[in-house]
Amino acid sequence: MDYKFNILMVSSEMTPFAKTGGLGDVVGALPKALKNRGHNIAVVLPKYSFIDTGEYDIRPLNHPMCVHMGNKEEWCSVHQTFVDGVPVYFIEQNDYFDREGLYHDKKMNDYSDNPRRFAFLCSAALQFCIDKNFSPHIVHANDWQTALLPAYLKIGNWYNTVFEHTASVLTIHNLAFQGVYSAANYNYTGLGLENFTLDKFEYYGAMNYLKGGIYFADMVNTVSPTYAREISTHDLGNGLDIALRAKGDRFWGILNGVDYDIWSPEYDRYIPAHYSVDYMDGKIECKRKLQQIFNLREDPFVPILGVVGRFSSQKGYHLLAQIFEEMINSMHVQFVILGTGDKELENFYNQMSYKYGSRVGAYIGFSEELAHLIEAGSDFFIMPSIFEPCGLNQIYSLRYGTIPIVRATGGLNDTVENYNEYTGEGTGFKFWEPTPYSLYYTIGWAVSTYYDRPYHMEKLVKNAMNQRFSWDMSAEEYEYAYVRALT
Repeated sequence: MDYKFNILMVSSEMTPFAKTGGLGDVVGALPKALKNRGHNIAVVLPKYSFIDTGEYDIRPLNHPMCVHMGNKEEWCSVHQTFVDGVPVYFIEQNDYFDREGLYHDKKMNDYSDNPRRFAFLCSAALQFCIDKNFSPHIVHANDWQTALLPAYLKIGNWYNTVFEHTASVLTIHNLAFQGVYSAANYNYTGLGLENFTLDKFEYYGAMNYLKGGIYFADMVNTVSPTYAREISTHDLGNGLDIALRAKGDRFWGILNGVDYDIWSPEYDRYIPAHYSVDYMDGKIECKRKLQQIFNLREDPFVPILGVVGRFSSQKGYHLLAQIFEEMINSMHVQFVILGTGDKELENFYNQMSYKYGSRVGAYIGFSEELAHLIEAGSDFFIMPSIFEPCGLNQIYSLRYGTIPIVRATGGLNDTVENYNEYTGEGTGFKFWEPTPYSLYYTIGWAVSTYYDRPYHMEKLVKNAMNQRFSWDMSAEEYEYAYVRALT
């Protein structure tokens, strides 16, 4: 594409600085892909107190900066670093961002001032553009935390020459989180009571940041085509399906990419042996190492089923828990689990590792190194999500020749081709009904393929490893979204 844009991307998360899920990974990778395609892009984040300024060479840039919020003046400073040549600017305001967590405390209680914290971030990002005289063609907002940006552009800054050629794009990474808060916080945003209406920010007497952002954005996208179709329906639209359908052809799905510089078995720095589709010996060594670390019986011929994820109702691991012991007792398999979240599920999977020691291993928590090793050393990877906007682990699994077993929803459906038992074609195993026994029988189908049709398993692995979901492909689609927003 011949267009070269000035892009301001604003987010509450970005790998490697702050991450709770896929949002951080996307904002960590997409700007680099856009820069490599010739665009001038900058990212704005909160300067959370836990971010190590020394490790990332973050330096003060601008002090102080005044941001007008409602009838109040807020003061902050700006810091800067670079990631792969992309400038990243941090808004430092200790009253809002000097916290132990991004959105909630250690007990998972939301910070009561979240609506003010992220309204301030949005306004500060635009004020920074004014002070720096940076005129973006596109302001790219991400999820509810920055969904006020499109509104601020159209309501409070339309007359400013810095933004006279600026359009907005809002990416929805997970519609389940909308930023619904008491209307008592609305005056602080400065958006005016005339915009606190049913079609904009008002939501059953409360305010809904994402709803207002959808209304004001010039273009809205989500992170897979199937998820875009799903959330446009009454059943899966979480109350915003009408707002999304109202966008018409200004709402579509763009599949996330993967950073293959990090997630690739040829040069993954976390795994004990490298391998490729043409030379698979290293995967055998990764499997042996995985069995050692999780105290499983070393056996190269038993299939390992891996799990890496957040234990939440969305991810479907409660379905797996309901059939787990039946599966262990009826199938000759091993299981490795890495995750944290729901305490009952944490306790359950921890107990399973004690009860079935040589066949089940669990690590409650998160480890980047173990996540990579599970992808490399497992034979299958299980993602039984109730809904999944895009999902990244199934794409990692494909690259590592670890065959995904997924529910056919959202991005899982878009990225995994179901196995054809007659031809051996496909890249994984899919089930449709979100029930324990749909999962059970699909796992059984995969395990029987492993033992009874090894020639098909070999073909599945090769098909999977030859798949590519690069960020360059996604960045090209975002370019079209930017053009659509500007027109």
